[in-house]
Formats: sequence, structure tokens, C-alpha cells
Amino acid sequence: MVSLTINNLKVEVPEGTMVVDAAKQVGVNIPTLCHFQGRSPLGACRVCLVEVEGARALSASCATPVVEGMKVNTNTKRAREARRTVVELLLSEHAGECKTCDRNEDCELQQLANDMGIKDIRFEGARVHEVIDESTPALVRDNGKCIKCRRCVTVCNEVQTVGALFPQGRGFDSQIAPAFMMNLDGVACVQCGQCAAVCPVGAITEKSHIDEVWKALDDPSKTVIVQTAPAIRAALGECFGYEPGTLVTGKMVSALRMLGFDKVFDTNFTADLTILEEGSELLTRLKKKIVDGKKVALPQFSSCSPGWINFVEYFYPDYIPNLSSCKSPQQMFGALAKTYYAEMMCKDIDEIVVVSVMPCTAKKFECQRSEMNSSGIQDVDYVLTTRELARMINQAGIEFVKLPDNPMDSPLGLSSGAADIFANTGGVMEAAIRTVYEIVTGRELPTENLHLEPLMGLDGVKRAALKIEGAVEEWSFLEGVEVKVGVAHGLHNARKLFEAIEKGEEFHFIEVMTCPGGCIGGGGQPRFTDDSVRLKRINAIYAEDEGKSLRKSHENPDITRIYERYLGKPLSEVSHHLLHTHYHEKPRF
Repeated sequence: MVSLTINNLKVEVPEGTMVVDAAKQVGVNIPTLCHFQGRSPLGACRVCLVEVEGARALSASCATPVVEGMKVNTNTKRAREARRTVVELLLSEHAGECKTCDRNEDCELQQLANDMGIKDIRFEGARVHEVIDESTPALVRDNGKCIKCRRCVTVCNEVQTVGALFPQGRGFDSQIAPAFMMNLDGVACVQCGQCAAVCPVGAITEKSHIDEVWKALDDPSKTVIVQTAPAIRAALGECFGYEPGTLVTGKMVSALRMLGFDKVFDTNFTADLTILEEGSELLTRLKKKIVDGKKVALPQFSSCSPGWINFVEYFYPDYIPNLSSCKSPQQMFGALAKTYYAEMMCKDIDEIVVVSVMPCTAKKFECQRSEMNSSGIQDVDYVLTTRELARMINQAGIEFVKLPDNPMDSPLGLSSGAADIFANTGGVMEAAIRTVYEIVTGRELPTENLHLEPLMGLDGVKRAALKIEGAVEEWSFLEGVEVKVGVAHGLHNARKLFEAIEKGEEFHFIEVMTCPGGCIGGGGQPRFTDDSVRLKRINAIYAEDEGKSLRKSHENPDITRIYERYLGKPLSEVSHHLLHTHYHEKPRF
């Protein structure tokens, strides 16, 4: 431990702590634009300058480690004026009209300028040539608004290890962009949106579907139905002043009805369906290997996260056969909405418009994939992020906090607690094991409260093993088998699992979520997300699961009913046509 004083307040922190983090221990928030939790010190923006007694120059507090006896002053005239000048210089070359910017009132640069009392821009310098990149279905990049803080570079290269963004050029003409100043569609961008989630300004944002959704809602010839992902209910409230992790499921349903959606359904319904299909696929692969002695692609990888699918297609194409053929719950829902539900409601397929509310920008890409048209047309028409839904609620003048709680519609709205935990890292795996273990043994998973402790929490890579004992006759070949599973979140952790596999470590099933924390930390969730926020959202989702009487996917009566009436059984011909797909290698340049 190291003792120091900050603004004459004594504090003791672990050796290696940066001054910016030490200051938080005494209630001092030093402004910064380039720094974020758990990443290497950068000191790029210089907004966090402080005065350290005995040092000739001001120090960047995000890149200055504490030392014993250090005396730090954060609010001296010299420090305040230096920080103000830095912000003024950033504003002088920052293109964009705040009143119409996507990030208005959600912009860290704007907030800093307000906090520092900056009313006029003293420096009228040149500005970079503005280029707007709308080449991908998910993201919009506006380099005129970029302040070169490099957060996007850090998250793309260190957290996701994708490397789509780098500083290009030198001096005033330098830009943050893909290699050779290409558009994002020209490089291996997985469209996860973590760059948009950490960008402090409006330089990278999701590509909005709001106007298209309003147009559909205003068209009386269309039946517009909406599905909501499990992660939304634990985060949407943050846009309206609620604490992170506050469950607002019922208010969200009320808001969606007030916006004009004809039916409000739950993506959790098809999350339950995913477990039946994906679990059956895993058991089929194990049977082919153990009983038939065939060579099969094991471990099986989860396929719910479209950024992860892109990552495999770009960087690990040899493992494409290992991906589950199951579509994501979003796409399963779209296919069923335009077939099963359309037939039930006696609607023509082109009368149905399916809108998704997702925590993920890559879902915008996923819905436009050429494979996602099992109904005969595009299965999911538009995707709104959590942030976009909040904007629509505000545009409609709806006072969210005053709304009553209402339930989802049926028949695509009933779900189990197992479906809720799809939002969390480790949740898809736990949900699958709850069902697969009971199918194989005829008994409930013998763990406390149905949870698998090793798969919970924010460790980047998690492992668990479960020995099968007392298998029923149909699955007796699994008797005594120790089923080994792995979980990773954040794509740099996925690489660690690939390395383990290539070194010979055995796994049967692996879940990978693209974003840190899983979907609760998705690229379309309310900003700015750190581990404290992620944990609050995770705990809310587990509370939602534990509060339900129905907690296993295979016990959902509406899932049983859809198999009886329409799909037949898991992995049937109809299921394969509507609920399964295939993927392919993508060139990285």
C-alpha cells in the first residue's frame, strides 16, 4: 500500500494505482477523455492534468502512478487553466452542431465544457476535412467530430483484439480510422459497437433505424410487432434517471404500446427455443462421437452473439463447423413471427413488420445477413438499440417513470428465468446445462438455486465441469462422462480459449459473448459502462430469473405448444429451415 495526499486529504491505495483512481477514493473526480477502466494508461487527451508537488510540469493523472508521500493538487489555478485550455483547443477543431448532434446532452466533451464554464471558443483554428463513413449496417463514423482520445483504438485493439481502428497519419492531419483510411466495410470490423459505447463524443454512433420504425408505425396497412432482448430491462431505466440495474420490464412494455406497436413480445421466448435446439444439437454431436465413432466438430460454440460470429468468420474460419447452426434468438423470433404468427393472425407476410430492441449494434448487421430470410423475406426488419428506444420514448413525450407495469403479449411473450440470464456472460451456458442435464438424467441440476457458480461473475475466461451420473436409458452412453464447458466475454478472452483448445485442452461446449459482461455491456447500451455498472445489471438479471416460478427452458408451456403445433420437435425439418443457418469465411481485407 502507498500513502499520499490529494488536495490535503490523506489516502492509502495499492501500489501501481494511478492518481486519477486514487483521487476517487477521497471523492475527487478528475476529468478525463481518454482513460477508461482496466486498460493501459494512455495520457493522450491531457484533460486530467494535475499538479504534483516537486514536479516541474503538470502530470497526466491517468498515466501517473502513485508514490509514497506524493502530494497532489487537482484544483490549483495552474491545473484548472491548463485543463481548460486543452478543452478549448479540442473544441476549436471539433466539427458538429451540438443542438442536432446525436450525442447532445450525452456528450462528455460538452459536459466538460459546461463544467469548466467555457462559453466562447477562443481559438478559431483549422479543422480536419470531415468524412462520414456509413459503409456498414451497424455503425456511422464521423471523423470531423473525433477528438483523437483513442478510446476506440484501445477497446478495438485491447478488449476486442479486432484491430479495425488505428491512428493514421501524423500531426494535425492525423485521424483515427481503418488502415489506409478505408471505410469500415473494407476491414475486419465485427460491428460490435464497443467503439461507439466508449466514444466520448459523436464520432462513432450506431446507424439509427428510428425514422424507419416511425414510418412503419404510421402505416395503417402494417402490423408492427416488437421483440425486446433480456438485457434491455436491466439498462433502459438508466436513460430516465434510474440506478443501473433497476428492472423496468413492465414500464418498458407500457412505453412500447404507447409508441404504437401492435404487439409487444419477448426475445426471451426464442431464447428458450434456442436452448431446446442448441442443447439437442450438442447431444446429437456427442452421440455421433461416442456411439457412432464419427468425427464431429467439438467443442460446439454458442451462436447467439453476431459480433462473435463475425469474429470467427474473419479470424478463425477453421472453427466455423464448430459453431452451433442455431440462429440467434432475435433471428429465430423474426422467422417465427413471419410464418407461425402470421398464419395464426391470418396476415400476409408482407403485412408484418418485425422490430427488435437490442443491446447490440451488431444485431443491425445480423438482421441484414443474406442467410436471415427463412420466411421468404428479411425476417427482422429493423433493430433499435437501448439508446434508440429511449430517444423514441422521449420523442413521443412519454413520462417513463410514471408508466404502469404491464405484461408481454402472448403467444410469443412467455419465457423462463433461463432465458433472462442470456443477458449475462455465462448465462447461455447455464441455461443450456439446466435443460441438457435434466434431459439426460431426468433430474434437476443439483446446484444451489440452479446456478453454476464457476460461470458467474466477470472473470474473462470461466470453466466448469459436470459429471453425468444416473443417465436415463436413451442417454446411457453419457454415463460417467465429465462434460467440460468454457465461457468467455470480450473477444480477447475468446482468443485465450482458442489457444487453450489448440494446446489440447478438452471442451464440449463453449459460450462466447462479444461484449464485456455479455449483452448487459453491449455496444448499444446506455453509456458509460464500467464493471460496477455491469455487475449491477448482472445482479438484476439474476434477480429476474430467481423471481420466476418457471426457470427452465424446456418447461415453458408455450415452447411445448409451438413444437406440438408447428415445429414438430427440436432439429426437425421445419426447425432446421426456420431456426438454423450456416456461416462462411470472410476475407479480412
